[in-house]
Amino acid sequence: MAGPLIPAEHQPHLPRERLILTEAPAEERIDMDVVFVGAGPAGLAGAIHLAQLVQRDNESGDGIGEVVIGVLEKAASLGEHSLSGAVVNPRAFRELFPGSSDEDFPFGGPVARESLYWLSERRARRLPTPPSMRNHGNYVASICEIVRWLGEKAQELGVDVLPGFPAGALLTDGERVLGVRTVATGLGREGEQLSGYLPPADVVAKVTALAEGTRGMLSLAYQEWQGIGSENPQIYALGVKELWELKRPLDRVIHTMGWPLPNDVFGGSFMYPLEPTVAALGLVVGLDYPDRTFDVHDRLQRMKAHPLFREYLEGGELVEWGAKTIPEGGYYALPERLSGDGVVMLGDSAGFVDVPSLKGVHYAMQSGMFAARAIFEALKADDTSRARLATYDRLVAESYIRDDLYRTRNVRPAFTGGFFKGAIRAGLATLTRGRFPGGRIDMEPDATASRRPGAVPRVPYDGRLTYSKVDAVFKSGNATRDTIPSHVIAGENLPPEVAEFYAHMCPAGVYEVSDGKLVVNAPNCVDCKATDVVGPRWTPREGGAGPQYKRM
Repeated sequence: MAGPLIPAEHQPHLPRERLILTEAPAEERIDMDVVFVGAGPAGLAGAIHLAQLVQRDNESGDGIGEVVIGVLEKAASLGEHSLSGAVVNPRAFRELFPGSSDEDFPFGGPVARESLYWLSERRARRLPTPPSMRNHGNYVASICEIVRWLGEKAQELGVDVLPGFPAGALLTDGERVLGVRTVATGLGREGEQLSGYLPPADVVAKVTALAEGTRGMLSLAYQEWQGIGSENPQIYALGVKELWELKRPLDRVIHTMGWPLPNDVFGGSFMYPLEPTVAALGLVVGLDYPDRTFDVHDRLQRMKAHPLFREYLEGGELVEWGAKTIPEGGYYALPERLSGDGVVMLGDSAGFVDVPSLKGVHYAMQSGMFAARAIFEALKADDTSRARLATYDRLVAESYIRDDLYRTRNVRPAFTGGFFKGAIRAGLATLTRGRFPGGRIDMEPDATASRRPGAVPRVPYDGRLTYSKVDAVFKSGNATRDTIPSHVIAGENLPPEVAEFYAHMCPAGVYEVSDGKLVVNAPNCVDCKATDVVGPRWTPREGGAGPQYKRM
């Protein structure tokens, strides 16, 4: 294939028939009032706030009574599948835990200093920090620690937090969502039952809150099933992140633009101190890049040789690695509705990320809290219909989530014409608080972006500063069984160029090319879902499979 490659032409359809079920119930059934799917910031904040509302209502003397609230999480332990930047705006924490101080929250230190640089291959030019990227009043944090802390708070309030239980499908009756079916555990490579087999269970609830994180499969299936559109399609970036033990302390938050990214690729890097001698380093790249041999993992390895980073990393030790996609479409990519009969969509699953400020955690938590208020009112009224749960849509529409995303609505779309042209357009959009260019900038799905042939840069891996994908997956703590069934759905008879495109895109070495054919190493997967955006589809797999992040 000498000409351009269009990934959408080779991408399998979303397997909706596996994700939306109307069939007979499973052997085991668990009844709850409300189930949150995903124990990230959105799901846990929602569960906590709902439990708070129920508790206050019951203490008033004429309460709702017992409400069974559950949170299902696919990781074996809380936080093991959580990855984020993360410089955190504490606003949602303060609202969720009134009377607490910032020192009570699971943060590192406040952002005291920050710097923005434009990089060439050998130089770093200091730039003024745009208002949207300023972090005064924010905190550096580990999203894993945030999730574990929120999980403890939820359990203290009586919430059933259930790690190791991935939701594999929505249970439905007509237009109504009845709950979820979990994924079976202990299947062999061909789907046969092994000695440790556990069948799926149906978790039935009055309301199902989808807080699956980025690229949530059940959320995508629900939107497709219900015909829920958006003005622009959702687009994504891939972030690859490393944690390093340093010999030299880092005293500021660093962001960069430019090298090692070409001018037709949107993205940038970050480095910030989690502890005096521990730093997070990462590279984030929009998945609409035009070179089909572009490799985000390799670009990060090259970037570490830059003097700006090398002076901190030299002599240090890579202690953890991970990758995750990020929804970048912003305001115009939000679903036209966030609720339905017995269901709501929260956080990254709904696309609540503000790209210019590089923030999403507090929006996710706030969306969970808004959902909790709508769910509580619905339970009190004994009416969990779409009309009643639409209170959630209204709360979001009247909130700072909507205001923030609307203000920056055209900043990310402005970069579709290249970096320098995009920077000018984005700057004008920022200065005019979104009034420039005066209307919506159209976006196309990442999978329809044309990919041209490119030259593959060779990155030497020395095991001290730079690491291969295999070494990186080891640093993610991935402990997936080698005999697990493949959870990715790839097209058949793919041209070699398509297989090579997948191999370059995937940061974990899930896809390789052998004799011109695609080889899938499913156990390598760290659930970043990058290729699900443009290629092979990711589907939920057994509980505990995937990475085991500790401090990301």
